[in-house]
Amino acid sequence: MSNFSVFEYCYRDASNYKAYGRLLLNGIASDVDVQLMRSRLESSELFIAEQLAIPPLYAELWELSHGPTGDDHVWHTFENLRPAADDEIKQPVFDTIENFFYNIAGVGAWNQKLSPHWDC
Repeated sequence: MSNFSVFEYCYRDASNYKAYGRLLLNGIASDVDVQLMRSRLESSELFIAEQLAIPPLYAELWELSHGPTGDDHVWHTFENLRPAADDEIKQPVFDTIENFFYNIAGVGAWNQKLSPHWDC
């Protein structure tokens, strides 16, 4: 087993069109770490990607719609955090698990103004 984790997340617009992303993290999270992370997310699953410097996923949907639509909003959804498979550790490492959790724990309030959709 590798010493890497994969953070899986999703952007789902109001029409339920979805784009998925994965980040490779150096380190393994415990169940307690995941519970603490969920406690910092809005409704235990929502976050502002820009606030965590996570690549936002809505641009994938913009390719289909030719730009932002009224269905876009500010939130991304946490899907899963799991150990990385051997073939996944070939992608670039996004961060360490410690830094990633530190950034999430440091969020006092989610700042919707960081998203290009905050005033939609």
